Amino acid sequence: MNAPPSTLLPTAAVTVAPHTAVRRGRGADVVERLGFLGFLAIFGLVRARRSDAIDLAVTVKMQRWSLPWLSRLMESISWPGFPPQSRVIPAAMVALLVLAWLPLEAVAMIGAWGTALVATLVKSVMRRPRPVVGVDVRVIAAPLGGSSFPSGHTITYVGVYGFAAYLAHTLLRPTWLRRLVTAPLVALVAFVGPSRVYQGHHWFTDVSASYLLGLSYLLGLTRLYRGWKARGTSEQP
Repeated sequence: MNAPPSTLLPTAAVTVAPHTAVRRGRGADVVERLGFLGFLAIFGLVRARRSDAIDLAVTVKMQRWSLPWLSRLMESISWPGFPPQSRVIPAAMVALLVLAWLPLEAVAMIGAWGTALVATLVKSVMRRPRPVVGVDVRVIAAPLGGSSFPSGHTITYVGVYGFAAYLAHTLLRPTWLRRLVTAPLVALVAFVGPSRVYQGHHWFTDVSASYLLGLSYLLGLTRLYRGWKARGTSEQP
C-alpha cells in the first residue's frame, strides 16, 4: 500500500527506516525454542497432576497480601483481557496501524492476536478445572469458563501487548517516545500473570506455561515480521 507523501509525514517523523527497525529486532531464536520446550515440560507436569502442591502453595502465599490498593491494581491489570474490551482493544490497535500507513505491522498484529486462538486450542486439550473457593483459595467473581490451562489473559497479553511493545521499540524514532510507549505495555505483560493468580482465576503453572508459549509464539512472529520487513533493504532478517 503506497500513500501520498503528505499522508506519510506524521508517521515518518516518529518512525525509523525499515533497515533500522530490522536491526533493532534481531536475536532470540534460541529463546523461542527454549520457551516452547519449557511450555511442553509444564504441560506434562500439569497433565500428570505433579504441580498441584506448588500451585496451591503459590496461590496461598500471594493471596496473603490482601490489600485494597493491591486488589484494585490487579483487577485493573486484568480488565483489558475480559470481553468486550479484549476484542475491541486489539482491533483498535490494528486499525491505528492501518491509519498510520503501516499495513505490514497491521497484518502482523492480527497474527499476534492469534494467541487467543492458541489458548482456546490448548484449553480444549487440557480441560483443567479452575481454582474453586475453599478454605485456602480466594476467587474473585469474574465471567469465566472453560479450562484453567493455559491462562488466556496471559498468553494474549504476551502476543498483543508484547508485539505492540516490540513495534514501539523497533519503529519509534525519539528515545523518550519509545520508552514512554514501551514501558506500560511491558508492565501489562509482566503483571498480568501475577494478577490472574492473585485473583484466584488461574494456577501458577497456568500462567507460567502461558508466558513460555506466548513468548515462543511472539518470537516466532517477530522473526517472520523481520523477514518481511527486510525485503527491499540491505539488512538480513
